[in-house]
Amino acid sequence: MPVGHPLQTLTGILLALCAVAGFATLDTTTKWVTASVPLLMVLWFRYLFQAVAVSATEWPRRGRALLRTEHPWLHLGRGVALLSSSFFAFMCLRVMPVGEFTAVVMITPLLVTLLSARMLGERVTLLRWLLVLGGFAGTLVITRPGGDELGWNGLLAVGLVASTTGFQLLTSRMSRTEDPMTMQFYSGWIGALIATLPLPWVWADIDSLSHWAGLVAIGVFGTLSHYLLILAYQRAPASTLMPYLYAQIAFAMVGGWLVFSHVPDALSLLGMAMIAGCGALGAWLTVRERRAALLA
Repeated sequence: MPVGHPLQTLTGILLALCAVAGFATLDTTTKWVTASVPLLMVLWFRYLFQAVAVSATEWPRRGRALLRTEHPWLHLGRGVALLSSSFFAFMCLRVMPVGEFTAVVMITPLLVTLLSARMLGERVTLLRWLLVLGGFAGTLVITRPGGDELGWNGLLAVGLVASTTGFQLLTSRMSRTEDPMTMQFYSGWIGALIATLPLPWVWADIDSLSHWAGLVAIGVFGTLSHYLLILAYQRAPASTLMPYLYAQIAFAMVGGWLVFSHVPDALSLLGMAMIAGCGALGAWLTVRERRAALLA
């Protein structure tokens, strides 16, 4: 089925929604685990799990072909960007509720859409710009900025948004030519090797089986969600997928409620409805545009 076919695009949207549901689960689990386990240990385990899992499943089947790439430096940049994003995310999750944290992350789709037209050569229509801005407005309704001073937490949020934006742009660009499992292999090992450096100074024994289960869940959801996102970018352009990534806020709100008893208030629910409305309208717009292109 050719790229750009309506079914391909809708499949990409579905994969993106599954990915952000996994990311929300990852963030909720991370906030719970890092309350008891050193943050850098959690970061190291998350990338080691991905590196070992991809190597164990793909190397016996593909051998050195798994290493084949035309853009080794882009893989290095993507791996560092992902590790940086995870570090800032883990730091933010220690001081912010899951829902509010996710709303900050959701500034990223706006930046990616703004930059994708220039850097990735993707056309962004006016209506799609309005949809992304509508989703961003929903995040502002949820977070209601302008209250307390952000201080150092604000700098952490800036680092998180900047590194995540870079990672998303590289992923969208590389997914056009690079093999998904090769991307997973390099990002996993780059993150694991860098995260190993401070490990001797932060290591702590873990006696709780529930914490070990949480670490495994972090590894599983981190690895699987990024793989699904790569597959989504292979089937639909970044500008099309961006409105749907805002659904992660809704998933995070549910996770925060179930695990930490954070109940969204009326304004937060309004923001979620705005985001869902923009996503639904974006789905309709995608189907209409692709159908018109096929009939032309």
